[in-house]
Amino acid sequence: MRYFVTGATGFIGGRIAQQLLAAGHEVTVLVRDLPKGSQLANSGAVLHKGDVTDKESMREGMRGADGIFHTAGWYRVGSRDRNLGAEVNVKGTRNVLELMRDLQIPRGVYTSTLAIFSDTKGKLVDEGHRNDGPWLSEYDHTKWVAHYEIALPMIAQGLPLIIVQPGLTYGPGDTSQFRGYLVRYLQGKLTSIPEKTAYCWGHVDDTARGHLLAMEKGLPGESYIIAGEPHTVAEAFQIAEKVSSIPAPRREISPTTLRIMASVVSPCQTLTLQKRCAF
Repeated sequence: MRYFVTGATGFIGGRIAQQLLAAGHEVTVLVRDLPKGSQLANSGAVLHKGDVTDKESMREGMRGADGIFHTAGWYRVGSRDRNLGAEVNVKGTRNVLELMRDLQIPRGVYTSTLAIFSDTKGKLVDEGHRNDGPWLSEYDHTKWVAHYEIALPMIAQGLPLIIVQPGLTYGPGDTSQFRGYLVRYLQGKLTSIPEKTAYCWGHVDDTARGHLLAMEKGLPGESYIIAGEPHTVAEAFQIAEKVSSIPAPRREISPTTLRIMASVVSPCQTLTLQKRCAF
């Protein structure tokens, strides 16, 4: 099978491309900067220069694909910058899915997120849950728009698309803000963690495998949560302490204090303000 992957130079998308190649598939990956795709090219992927914000730049690379994985997205948890989020997450998703429709590609998997549910305030929910605001960040909002105002309406019109919803994805190669917290912890520099903040966690290899299973066995029109059970950040660092013998931070900061901090620090420093969970 031949697959077209957006976001393949990113964390999850890169693992998807590598797993597809390992399974013997032909893989074309969309890259804005060809040198960034050199590792994938060395593994056998075909590089196609383009950008999700430029529809026509993707057309020839996508043409003839048996399926597409749309994982590309703008991700800055806590940021309220409306420009890049709308350009990449909303316009980019519309461009990819419209091309999938126009080129009559038979299957597609779109990477949404549990973040569209926002803070469920302790309620256990499934894929049918819907939150119509408020949102914790512009990332949440723009991914919500892409999910509910682009992907689902196009599915209703007959697009053979499957949606997957990862939670907090971790593992080797992570470049997210959460990686920075882990590095600071290992260096003994992380002095506090957020109180009560919880995520549904998933290792990157499992998350990527969930995408492949969605392509192989998922039903068009369905959404699938691909994340583990909810655990608080405190619980995660307790596990890290057992593994590394490095003491976990004992100080927990309340949500109110975090919101005050978020108003005076860079958005990238407020990662743990967010609840990324179906719980």
